[in-house]
Amino acid sequence: MSTVFVKTFAPPPFCEKEALRYARAGKDESVRDLLAGCWEGIEGKLEYKVCYTELPVCIKNDAVDFGCFDVRSKDLAKNLSTCDRVILFAATVGLELDRQIAKYGRIAPSRALMLQAIGAERIEALCDAFCDWQQEQGNMLVPRFSAGYGDLSLETQRDIFRVLDCPNQIGLYLNDSLLMTPSKSVTAFAGITEAPRKVQPHKCSLCENTDCVFRSNK
Repeated sequence: MSTVFVKTFAPPPFCEKEALRYARAGKDESVRDLLAGCWEGIEGKLEYKVCYTELPVCIKNDAVDFGCFDVRSKDLAKNLSTCDRVILFAATVGLELDRQIAKYGRIAPSRALMLQAIGAERIEALCDAFCDWQQEQGNMLVPRFSAGYGDLSLETQRDIFRVLDCPNQIGLYLNDSLLMTPSKSVTAFAGITEAPRKVQPHKCSLCENTDCVFRSNK
């Protein structure tokens, strides 16, 4: 079994524009003030933890073999087509957001909505920070790819959690319905490539769901 590493990151810069996009909210002063107040209340209570390992990858048609487990996915095979190694990782910003969202969901739904949006922005920022750090270590990465993207089954989460030992490494759990706790968490494959890329496509460009309300135009 490959060695699993854990890294804790400093809080990435907060992007108000991205949080508002996730909230599907306008940019008028009252909305921005609400977002700012929610951010001020939660900012210092978040964690930024990632566990990860490096695996070999062998692809034949739509079969993708990582040595310790394999999957069938034409979309993942395409994503990793230039790779012979992959970084498998799980990231979380901790439980406090879940607690605050549950609390305000009962008494202040608009605040809960903003906290949901902050959580989405924070976990994406953490994943971006991790991938940027990997590239600083000399690993050129293709866009990350998660279970549930395209035709990659959510059942893949069971293998990911088994390999990374997420509960013991970063306190991240998977229930029988394949939902993660804390909810503001991500698991993903980030292929290591030698192929030159003039422009690194955004992960949303890999998804065929062009009607997604959260689709980024990056």
